[in-house]
Amino acid sequence: MSSFSRHCFAVVGIIAACFAAARAQELRTVKLPPPDTTGGKPLMKTLKARRSTRDFHPDELPLNVLSNMLWAACGINRFDSGKRTAPTAMNNQEIDVYVATAFGFYTYDPTEHALKPVGQGDIRAKTGRQDFVAQAPVNLVYVAEYARTKKDKEEERRFYSWADAAFVSQNVYLFCASEGLGTVVRGSLDRSELAKTLKLKDTQEIIFAQTVGYPKK
Repeated sequence: MSSFSRHCFAVVGIIAACFAAARAQELRTVKLPPPDTTGGKPLMKTLKARRSTRDFHPDELPLNVLSNMLWAACGINRFDSGKRTAPTAMNNQEIDVYVATAFGFYTYDPTEHALKPVGQGDIRAKTGRQDFVAQAPVNLVYVAEYARTKKDKEEERRFYSWADAAFVSQNVYLFCASEGLGTVVRGSLDRSELAKTLKLKDTQEIIFAQTVGYPKK
């Protein structure tokens, strides 16, 4: 076995170990490895490569790739202020990223850089109406928590939250373009049914979802 093959098996083993609790009766927090903020393609090459993909391999994302992607999405890049890689109106930080995998579904906690368990089971098919969402390894669901917003009018809260979710989504697009991953943002989903599955509160609303995985060539 080559050293590359041994490395691949080791990576898969790490992923399985980190998500093994999803098969048990109780899910646990998955602490993500520190993000690598030194790599990636130059910005202009990344922008040139940015595109939407709708045909994915089912291969799992290595944990370090998942870590880097979530940090790029809305991780903390200024620890003195707690501000993030994606802007939000008045620094509301009202967008939560839910992560649906084959092992369970979680929320990304930027402060701890960890996945916090929400529920067991594979709910990927519920995150969209397209067939590919059930096969791709990761589906992100962007949820606005309006209790964190500072606007009184519902129309304004929704307007700013949809824009803020779009910033997060674009960060994921750019990360995927830089790393050779495929992704597509999606608005076609049963928000009401998915909200029940995600156990959302009345103050939360699903904005849209985004699929991530290795593209089929």
